[in-house]
Amino acid sequence: MSPDPAPGPGGNPAVAAAEASGIAFRVVEHGPVRSLAEAAAARGVAVPDVVKTIVVRLGDGDYRFVLVPGDRVISWPKLRALLGVNRLSMPDASTARDATGYERGTITPFGATTAWPVIADERVLGREITLGGGRHGVALAVDAGAAVETLKATVADVSDPEPPAGR
Repeated sequence: MSPDPAPGPGGNPAVAAAEASGIAFRVVEHGPVRSLAEAAAARGVAVPDVVKTIVVRLGDGDYRFVLVPGDRVISWPKLRALLGVNRLSMPDASTARDATGYERGTITPFGATTAWPVIADERVLGREITLGGGRHGVALAVDAGAAVETLKATVADVSDPEPPAGR
C-alpha cells in the first residue's frame, strides 16, 4: 500500500482509487525513466508487463482507455472494428490531461477525473502487470485479471507487435 493514499494536495488519486476499489496492488516507486525498457528495468519486470494506458478519442468529449502490453502497439483497424467507428485519434498531451487528470507517462484508469470505458488487449491477461500510477516514477503492480474485472474492461485483440526499430 502507499504511504500517500489520499487524493488532493500531496496525495495520489490513482493510489487512492486503487485502494478504494479493494483490488490487491503494490506501489512501485522509481526514479526518472526515458523509455519503456528503462521503466521495465526500474520496476523489475519484463517489457510486456509494463502496460501502457493509451487515451483514444472517438469524438468530442468521448474517450477510451486502451491497455496495451509494452512490447505492442494499438492496432487501429482492430480497435476501430471493435468500437464500430471509422475514425479514432490520439489527443494531444494537453487534451489527454484534461480528459484524464493525468500527464502522459502517468495515465491510468484508476482515479482518472472521468471513468472512461477501458479496453484491455487480451495479451495483458495471466500475469502481474504494472500500470501508470498517476505520477512520474510511480506504478501500480496488479494482477491483470483483477484489474480487468475491477475496471470492467472489455478484453479483445486490439494490438500488433511493436515494429522493429528504424521502421
